[in-house]
Amino acid sequence: MRRGRGNPIRVRRATIIMASASGTLVPAIARLVAADEDTVRDVIHAFNQRGLAALDPRWAGGRPRLISDADIGFIVTTATTRPGKLGCPFTRWSSSSTTCGCRRRT
Repeated sequence: MRRGRGNPIRVRRATIIMASASGTLVPAIARLVAADEDTVRDVIHAFNQRGLAALDPRWAGGRPRLISDADIGFIVTTATTRPGKLGCPFTRWSSSSTTCGCRRRT
């Protein structure tokens, strides 16, 4: 088991590259790093094309946000305000009462 502060994705990819460089076959590398054989091949091909830059992941943009920063601020302000000050009959917020509190404030 590995301990440390290094990026585990980079370490795993570097392990794949080092094992490949030493002549280890793809199925054995896949078992070593607990990955699919296609993943191992993808990492090796990426290394052959991009060099050491292939060790860093290329994160995709992901799903667009559905909530704005202003909405987050509004929810945080509501959740950190006592329910009684907002005219709610609760003493504490729960997820459903927070929804009710946010609706009352709009």
